Amino acid sequence: MDSLLKLLKENAALRPVQLAAMLNVPESEVAEKIKAYETDQVILGYRTILNEEKLGLEVVRAVIEVKLTPERGGGFDRFAERIAKYTEVASCYLMSGAYDLLVIVEGTSLRLVAEFVSEKLATIQGVISTSTHFMLKPYKEQGVLMRRESNDGRLAVSP
Repeated sequence: MDSLLKLLKENAALRPVQLAAMLNVPESEVAEKIKAYETDQVILGYRTILNEEKLGLEVVRAVIEVKLTPERGGGFDRFAERIAKYTEVASCYLMSGAYDLLVIVEGTSLRLVAEFVSEKLATIQGVISTSTHFMLKPYKEQGVLMRRESNDGRLAVSP
């Protein structure tokens, strides 16, 4: 992977001037490469990882295992593309193993996520079964620890 992409993947908030200094290249070259990556859809978007607990946000997430009957000529792609278009779906992956798709769903309540599964996802023709697992607490999100270790210089006390 290009060193520019590695830096952006680690911290998308870095500005072209910072990236140029880190890579020892002109800022204009960095800006051109970023623009080209965006145009070629190598870079699809930028995300900020939020500490929802500190913001007081109530987000319910579920991981859903979906078993499908593959379509003739389309396999799983048409199913995945259809499911991925729902606003409740945060991520959708084709999987190997016991199930075919892994779908990550987000909602504002347990009831809304359950309704999505029972009324939208499970009713799609070709869906054989679903298995829903609710995420209870995040410890690490996209490579970022959700709680920073406090380093106050004191040793932990153990009984």
